[in-house]
Amino acid sequence: MENFTLTRVHALIITGLLITSSLSSQEIRFGIFADPVIGWFSSDTRETANDGARPGFNFGITFNRYFAKNYSFSTGISILNAGGRLISSDTIMMYFNNFNTEIPSGRPVVYKIQYINVPLGLKFESNQIGYVTFFTDAGLDPKVVIGGKVDIPSASVKGETAMKELNRFNLGYHITAGISYSLGGTTEIVAGLGFEQCFMDITKDLFQQPQDKISHNFLKFRVGINF
Repeated sequence: MENFTLTRVHALIITGLLITSSLSSQEIRFGIFADPVIGWFSSDTRETANDGARPGFNFGITFNRYFAKNYSFSTGISILNAGGRLISSDTIMMYFNNFNTEIPSGRPVVYKIQYINVPLGLKFESNQIGYVTFFTDAGLDPKVVIGGKVDIPSASVKGETAMKELNRFNLGYHITAGISYSLGGTTEIVAGLGFEQCFMDITKDLFQQPQDKISHNFLKFRVGINF
């Protein structure tokens, strides 16, 4: 698993280098980041409810294509690991590759989900004040689920693959604000705080499961460096 994750990190870096090599530094800026994340769910029904948040991690690369001095189109690619906890007021059935299990009402299901995320947004920056620049970034976030596991303590299930329970595609929005501190030239350290929410239902509504819409929410603490 560790080697697989390292391979993904290397792939992200190589992708960034290939893209930036064909563009001048005046047109585009490149960055890398590693964000601690807090993830939780929200529901549109009383039958299913959030049961708490879980820590996660988001890492990847950013690209900013400037069309004016302080304005740019923002994009990039990242691998987002996040989760959450759900409980149901009714007894429900969960479906896995090799077995199914019944979960009594009020017993939590703990999700651990991995996404590939490709944000598309606009970034607005202030003029540099001393070494500091303030920024805001807002936009949309298409996502693909590439991994999903669940823990069900009441059924002694731990780390079970749950891709049958998850929709593969999602779309959300993000808003991030923060500061960058210049280290000289175009290199700067970035720190910020961001919120993201998915528009679409992350879980499938299978047989003997409530008909609900579960949204995945993230609070991200941006830590990165731009070049």
